[in-house]
Amino acid sequence: MKPYVSVLRLRFLNGLQYRAAALAGMATQLFFGFIFIMIYVAFYSQGTGNQPISLKDIVVYIWLQQVFLAFIMLYIRDNEIFQLITSGNIAYELCRPCSIYSFWYAKMLASRLSSAILRCFPILIVAFFLPQPYRMSLPPSPAALGLFLITLFLGLLLVVAISMLIHISVFWTMSPTGSVLMIAVVGEFMAGLIIPIPLMPDWVQHIAYALPFRWAADLPFRVYSGQIPQSDALWDILIQLMWIAVLIGLGWWLMRRALRQIVVQGG
Repeated sequence: MKPYVSVLRLRFLNGLQYRAAALAGMATQLFFGFIFIMIYVAFYSQGTGNQPISLKDIVVYIWLQQVFLAFIMLYIRDNEIFQLITSGNIAYELCRPCSIYSFWYAKMLASRLSSAILRCFPILIVAFFLPQPYRMSLPPSPAALGLFLITLFLGLLLVVAISMLIHISVFWTMSPTGSVLMIAVVGEFMAGLIIPIPLMPDWVQHIAYALPFRWAADLPFRVYSGQIPQSDALWDILIQLMWIAVLIGLGWWLMRRALRQIVVQGG
């Protein structure tokens, strides 16, 4: 366990050094947050009848997407790992006295944590002091906030497990482009990052609920706003844990299979 904690700490501290990139990212995320909210303000102003989610909850949904973008986006990748696999330098990783899967998992977890921490607090401060209808609201209760933090962290573990599957696939494809595009496009749509899941047609919602992606983003965001009751959130946490166990187990199995078949050429 000590090697994995050490690499997590070192990669986390290393990620905190990229302050200029974080500043540029904050500006971009604030811009897109405003654009998306403008679209929904126009949509709700012209809508008729009751919507399955209120504009206030949509605003919270969008700001949480932007604040925790590094936690939930599947297109974020570790190019260093891809280069290790495609260049043959994976041989050096095989010499480490530790599990490659756990080592890489800790690296990617730390990278996402450091990126989110650098950006989240300034964006939150701005979002809480904006005029209506752009202002982000507080959760309805301390319990909702606590459940949000738990589901958000479990969602992060789930996203890293999915990202590990993308990286492991490169052992067979030798190119990350296809895996990243396919999983990121499908995953981010089914997570509610393009259209919030409550606004999707019923048959699409059924598909989204059967896949692991929405448990990383849609669930914690709606728990925060109180749209998902606390009693339901507790059951959803169990489903999150199940998906994490399944995806990590699948990743371990695929990694072992890939390493048994790997051939490193050179002298």
